[in-house]
Amino acid sequence: MAQYKAGIIGLGFIGAADQVSGDALGQQVADLDGTHWAALDNHPGVEVVGGSSRDEGRRERFAARSGAETYADWRELLAAEPLDIVSIATYTPVHEEITLACVEAGVKAIYCEKPVAPTVAAGQRMVAACAEAGALLVFNHQRRFTANLRRLRDHIKAGGLGDLISVNTQWGSGRLGNVGTHVFDMVYMLTGRSVEAVSATLDLAGKPDCRGSDFADPGGWGTMRLEGGVIVTVDASDYNRTPWDVRINGSEGRVLAGAGVEIEYWDGRGETWDNEEQRGSGMDVAVREIASWLDDGTPLEYQPQEAVHVLEAIVAFHASHAKNAAWVELPLRDADREIVVNSG
Repeated sequence: MAQYKAGIIGLGFIGAADQVSGDALGQQVADLDGTHWAALDNHPGVEVVGGSSRDEGRRERFAARSGAETYADWRELLAAEPLDIVSIATYTPVHEEITLACVEAGVKAIYCEKPVAPTVAAGQRMVAACAEAGALLVFNHQRRFTANLRRLRDHIKAGGLGDLISVNTQWGSGRLGNVGTHVFDMVYMLTGRSVEAVSATLDLAGKPDCRGSDFADPGGWGTMRLEGGVIVTVDASDYNRTPWDVRINGSEGRVLAGAGVEIEYWDGRGETWDNEEQRGSGMDVAVREIASWLDDGTPLEYQPQEAVHVLEAIVAFHASHAKNAAWVELPLRDADREIVVNSG
């Protein structure tokens, strides 16, 4: 018998593995590192009892696949019965409102999509509200829950690459909010260093956002300075076609971290790691750790304020661009904290 009842707000592509929604985005569910519905449904101690979406077709398809009750309004879902876990898998502009409502409804664990919120201030309010209520807040940066990258994080922390010197990142499709959030969070995780300053230029080519005309999430180019003076380069223009690529350079060697991990040491040695030890997707791991927290308070390695810091670095790209690529220091101050990242 399931111990925990879960609900999903947003029954689209990442929320409910809805391929019709994926087709509209030009993406395949099979290419995802899990979905909220699959990860919750895969856990033997969790029962998905309901979901909400404004879209009638999404509700009908989810009900047919899951057998769960569906609601047109997420407020009706929260009122229907007490929920232990709520996945927030809808657009970024409503993350804060829904998170605060979940806290008010007594939800114990909130599993929220990225990016955190449209503004840094909103993200900080979400974290503060959950902390005050004693609720768990987890953001869906899946790589935080990948066995290979956790192993690499520990290897770097133990000095496996020697002293860190620089990081080089690039990816196709631009979209600093929706895609860059994963890259920046991965850099933060692997190096263990927060961003101190950003100098950046946005790509204003005007590439249409795959989530619709209400959203505009440009890519760009820039440099981030991490704690200890480590420099990160970012190459992510809107029409870039280069593959996802994160390289971390140290005094003893360098690593290419993507689907796998390739390490080249300056003494001629090399290592290639696969991800065989991981059971299930990164989202499966996240749900297992959420359930463990609910079971006995086992702490998660990933703290929600780290995701807000990643959002702050993204916002700093916008702030720096507005200042002709001048260096912008973090934490952001005054009006920069309210700059809106208009990602879906």
